[in-house]
Amino acid sequence: MAAIQFNNVIKRYGQGKQALQVIHGVNADIGDGEFIVIVGPSGCGKSTLLRMVAGLEEVTGGEISIGPRVVNALEPAERDIAMVFQNYALYPHMSVFDNMAYGLKIAKVPKDEIKARVDKAAKILELGHLLERKPRQLSGGQRQRVAMGRAIVRQPQVFLFDEPLSNLDAKLRAQTRIEIQKLHRELGITSLFVTHDQVEAMTLAQRMMVMNAGHMEQFGTPEAVYNRPATTFVASFIGSPPMNLLQHAPGAREGRILGIRPEHLDLSDDGWAMTVETVELLGAERLVHCRLGDEAVILRTHEGDGAPPVGSTVHARPREDRLHWFDAATQRRIDD
Repeated sequence: MAAIQFNNVIKRYGQGKQALQVIHGVNADIGDGEFIVIVGPSGCGKSTLLRMVAGLEEVTGGEISIGPRVVNALEPAERDIAMVFQNYALYPHMSVFDNMAYGLKIAKVPKDEIKARVDKAAKILELGHLLERKPRQLSGGQRQRVAMGRAIVRQPQVFLFDEPLSNLDAKLRAQTRIEIQKLHRELGITSLFVTHDQVEAMTLAQRMMVMNAGHMEQFGTPEAVYNRPATTFVASFIGSPPMNLLQHAPGAREGRILGIRPEHLDLSDDGWAMTVETVELLGAERLVHCRLGDEAVILRTHEGDGAPPVGSTVHARPREDRLHWFDAATQRRIDD
């Protein structure tokens, strides 16, 4: 296992005035054994950052260290990492055992040790009864576990996951998230996990790195990022539904944006008067989409509160201790 350090990491494509910069000076220290999720929308640079750690993309500026070594100039094979891809990348003609063992065979690891490592990984991932099957005989979730097993047997210092759950359906994604958490608790290997899914990020991360247009907007625990977003981007990206960001609500201040999460608006007899535009029923809770002047507001209510009819007027009070303020010019958090 090893710590990872990003020291003013920059990535640009091309030269001179035509150069396109896609990563803008990322700085972060990742502890030995941490599980870090890099999250952000498509095109934000999260996979590029991961690929620079793997050695699949060159670092234009700054340094990436794995353990005590700066790895900028090292080939992927020299970095002691294992990567799990979105598309599994399994050999279709090989059995599960041979897929998991292939890298070790190439490295000329003794047969007895290969078997011991594969058997141990198969036990952890509950693949023991599938070792003789070919990938075409497996479900998507099983294929993903084989891909993780292939990474585990390498016994690397660092695991890199590049959107590994994207091809799974919702139920399998939830199940595989639990398996990945169990895997990390058992192995304790430093891990970087890239996803565009903020629910995945919140449920998996010990700390999360929120990326936007090549910039690291915030780096912290899921609780810190959710409860104290550093920018309006983080506030709107992390949370489902996102935080309400308002400039013209009652109590708003000049030059500031008021943020309030949907669950921190309480239905009342007075307060903000809003017109109901639509209601989403989500089992035990409801999302009430409203219009406050020219701004959209979402309230989260529970089934006991009832569902206000579309077109009706509802009143809600924001919880004063749950208000967030952002500078309208810089979009950054203001702490009074």
